[in-house]
Amino acid sequence: MESKYPVFDRSRLVVKPLAERVHDLAVDHWLALDEAPILYTHPRLAEVAARVVAARQRGAARILMMGAHVLRAGVNHQIIDLVARGFIDHIALNGAGAIHDYELARIGATTESVARYIRTGEFGLWRETGELNDWIAEAARLSLGLGENIGRRIESSDYPHRDLSVLAAAWRCSVPVTVHVGVGYDILHEHPNCDGAALGAASYRDFLIFAATVERLEGGVMLSFGSAVMAPEVYLKALAMSRNVARQQGRVIRDFATAVFDLIPIGDNIHQELPKTNPGYYFRPYKTILVRTVADGGASFYFCGDHRATFPAVRRAILECPIQEGA
Repeated sequence: MESKYPVFDRSRLVVKPLAERVHDLAVDHWLALDEAPILYTHPRLAEVAARVVAARQRGAARILMMGAHVLRAGVNHQIIDLVARGFIDHIALNGAGAIHDYELARIGATTESVARYIRTGEFGLWRETGELNDWIAEAARLSLGLGENIGRRIESSDYPHRDLSVLAAAWRCSVPVTVHVGVGYDILHEHPNCDGAALGAASYRDFLIFAATVERLEGGVMLSFGSAVMAPEVYLKALAMSRNVARQQGRVIRDFATAVFDLIPIGDNIHQELPKTNPGYYFRPYKTILVRTVADGGASFYFCGDHRATFPAVRRAILECPIQEGA
């Protein structure tokens, strides 16, 4: 049976090379490893850092979930350093994060002006970026995760800025990077070579890889940077699956910490759910990550600030944490 509705014919699209695109961010925007142009302090940052260090010592999960804006903030070197040192053992991204990582590694620039290119119908239709669709199809064919195969391919490439690729660094360190896509969310889905079945298969494998990591969250830490929808929703479902299996095995997953880093001021009482009449109720990281999922014995923290300041501050606090001596 065929659909009775017409579909868009992608063969009519004009796809241009990245060399013709004006980029909003160039490689000089990215911070050097120990560069922190914006000082950020918070009285509870040291406590989160200590929990990350303790989680590494006991082999519990140390998860970083983040939106693409975190990479655009220029903190790739800081993320890569924490991965290499073993303080992060899983990264979860949205689809845009993988795109920025790839473009940065390949050409040393990323980010286009929506306002500029949506007017001419060119937004997102750049030839080199569309190569990611071929890598995604390859991931599905080889039964690899979406993030896994992109990291593998960037690491084996001759791209001049692959030292800035979080996905490639994680591949080198055997740390999973899972990419959780929503169909129609990313510029890749505009391209004629996008295979929806392969996209779904590779990203769903990533979800199952993520859920396997969440099974180790007892005694661990989940850090969420700048993700209002993907992080709370993906984490919520994976935690439900993991607790379902743990309960059958006579285990619990409840003594862990979550920390949300975002730009939205939400007040001091972060451990009590807001009423539905309050607009803050609909900010998913608040009710899901800070309240509901840690209600049975976990701890949660909220840090408001620019990612260009907060992530270097987290790294500094982890490296300065005294309990890691002898780890």
